[in-house]
Amino acid sequence: MLNLVSLIIGAVALVLAVVAFLPLLGWANWVIIPLAIIGAVVGMAASGNSGRNLNLFVIVVGVVRLMLGGGIL
Repeated sequence: MLNLVSLIIGAVALVLAVVAFLPLLGWANWVIIPLAIIGAVVGMAASGNSGRNLNLFVIVVGVVRLMLGGGIL
């Protein structure tokens, strides 16, 4: 059950991360990354790994986008 919750959180965060790739919306990654961290923590408590892995992927995408946009040094 926790894996399903983690997958849902990850899917929402991934959709938001895709939208945040648009110009001038990179600031949204500052909201998406903590959301994905919460999903990853929930995924760590689950028996499966897919939810955790999805959220870790979203975190990496968000951090790379912030690095490209100059949001993280």
